[in-house]
Amino acid sequence: MQEKQQKPIPAKKKKDPREGHRDRLRKRLQLAGPKSVADHELLELVLFRAIPRRDVKEIARELITHFGDISAVLSAPPDELVKFDNITPRVVHEFLTIQAAALRLGQSKILKGDLLASWDDLVIYCRTKMAENKVEEFHVLFLDKQNRIIADEVMGRGTVDHTPVYTREVLKRALALNATALIIAHNHPSGDPSPSKADIEMTYKLRDLAKSFNIALHDHLIVARGHVLSFKSQGLL
Repeated sequence: MQEKQQKPIPAKKKKDPREGHRDRLRKRLQLAGPKSVADHELLELVLFRAIPRRDVKEIARELITHFGDISAVLSAPPDELVKFDNITPRVVHEFLTIQAAALRLGQSKILKGDLLASWDDLVIYCRTKMAENKVEEFHVLFLDKQNRIIADEVMGRGTVDHTPVYTREVLKRALALNATALIIAHNHPSGDPSPSKADIEMTYKLRDLAKSFNIALHDHLIVARGHVLSFKSQGLL
């Protein structure tokens, strides 16, 4: 009787060391939360999806070093991002998707209920929306009697260090929406959240004008990268 030949046992595939690193990062994020990973590691997790067959550690570090932090990387202009090796339109699309998701998440946290009771969420939302803008933007949150948001509108865009604000137009819009309170916010692309003399004068002008129509100005937030200054907390309102 002819003996059956045993099939050779296939050699075990060696695990790609990159996969081990990726698995460890994913597990740490899952078990310990976002604070357990540094900016460059979190960016690696994003890049794993967009660049699946490369070691992305150095790519992530290079982007963080150039732009400053993960927030600045994800919101950087596409034409700046594609100047870097391995940053393709697919990577840029991934960044845009995450940025849009973060903004929607922030909106969902502040749209319902008393906004003044969700102050930390409001600050995070404003930072996500404005901190990385290259020019100044002036935003107005119109609130009802329960301090719920009726509308969130951009009412001015300007240059790197100035945006025109027309207080009468803000008040006109507030009256049209039947708003009873306002929170205003604008960004400083310079990174310094300190209010200018013009910022203070405009705030007081709007406060006094709104008050004459029984509309309260709760606060004015100045948003800069990594910092948000509140007029109210600084004793300016």
